[in-house]
Amino acid sequence: MRLVKHPVLCNYYVTYRCNAKCAFCDIWEKPSPYITLEDVTQNLRDLKRLGVSVIDFTGGEPLLHRQLPEFLGLAREMGFITTVTTNGLLYPKNAEKLRGKVDMLHFSLDSIDRETHDRGRGVTCYDFVLESIRVAKELGERPDILFTVFRKNLQDLEAVYQEITQPNGLVLILNPAFEYGEVQTGEQLTPEELNYLSAFGRRKGVYLNEAFIQLRRDGGNHVAAPVCRAASTTLVISPSNELVLPCYHLGEQKFPINGQLFDLYNAPETQRLAALEGRLPQCEGCTINCYMQPSFAVETSKYFWQALPSTLKYNWEKGTWKRLIGA
Repeated sequence: MRLVKHPVLCNYYVTYRCNAKCAFCDIWEKPSPYITLEDVTQNLRDLKRLGVSVIDFTGGEPLLHRQLPEFLGLAREMGFITTVTTNGLLYPKNAEKLRGKVDMLHFSLDSIDRETHDRGRGVTCYDFVLESIRVAKELGERPDILFTVFRKNLQDLEAVYQEITQPNGLVLILNPAFEYGEVQTGEQLTPEELNYLSAFGRRKGVYLNEAFIQLRRDGGNHVAAPVCRAASTTLVISPSNELVLPCYHLGEQKFPINGQLFDLYNAPETQRLAALEGRLPQCEGCTINCYMQPSFAVETSKYFWQALPSTLKYNWEKGTWKRLIGA
């Protein structure tokens, strides 16, 4: 049963440009402009009309956009919950400008070992993550550590938890790696490794959407009976001010917004594409976390009930639950 019939999240790509070259991502390879304040202002108004409650200003590396603090401030003024994920390279020098404007601030860290983390990210950024933690805490921010989980770094979880997140009072977010398009990690977790990850996710100060684990046990999304609700829960806006459907990673089609996001999203052609969510040939076996997270939250299913405890746990920890329910 569908509980929420309107989109709840916007993945707003401020640019595809990035100052890292992560081995498990190809976004940084794309040429890209930067979004404009004029477009953001109009689109946020329409996103509010459409019922969206969370804006994820993403990239690429979102801190490359010099107007990011303005975007965040505008979104907060309009009542949106904001989230930003960064590799940390630019955070220390921009931290004061971002102060108080990001509800969910994530620093990416994938290993306790400096060399291993930097090799995976393609740049020297490990020390910047640690410095970002220090600066953010000094400013009274409450960042999270986003740990992208592969088979090769699973053994690092314990040390990151014991040496970094727990001593600093941070939430450790476990983000199981996924494959899409030409990006193939070849790092599918075994049933035993999934069990380990699931148990780790139940620890204090750790967030793991348990439904991610179950979806992987079930072989991902199946086009015959899709669980993905990417297009109806998540609006994707490109740096060129285009609406991307059904999702950014698979089967994308782009529509110029031209100041008409509300009407564009509700147009017959757009809704026809939205109805293909989870049903395209390339959707078979998909486990892309950023689309599954909202998909699990809007309709009752076994994934809804498995996702609910961890979702409540995280939003209670971050203090965002009242804003999510409009209290």
